[in-house]
Amino acid sequence: MEFVRIIAAAIAAFAFGAVWYMSMSKPWIAAAGVSVDANGRPQGNGSPMPFVVGFVAMVIVAGMMRHMLARSGIVTPGAGLVAGLGIGAFLITPWVAMNYAFAMRKPALTVIDGVNSVVGAGIMGLVLTLF
Repeated sequence: MEFVRIIAAAIAAFAFGAVWYMSMSKPWIAAAGVSVDANGRPQGNGSPMPFVVGFVAMVIVAGMMRHMLARSGIVTPGAGLVAGLGIGAFLITPWVAMNYAFAMRKPALTVIDGVNSVVGAGIMGLVLTLF
């Protein structure tokens, strides 16, 4: 049952990320400094590897969040949501912000990716405590 929760939470956060980055694709591309072709699409070989790595990362994060929530006695959806939002806002996003600052990335990139971290982790926390 726990494995099902972890996979469901990973899928839910990954799906949010897909919707988020589709809606924020142009600002994200500009903030990340990604090269685009004449049609405004990112240049590259179209490898699925970023999606594979992204999903594996979501499973790892969901697994650790499940452990943290269980050890903390967080069992209700509301508490799971709040804990997830806190993890995204106070653990993941500051770390990303630090890395981007040293890499001299635009602050907009931190904001765009930070929203994904906060909302995605919130969704994970919610899903992990739903059933």
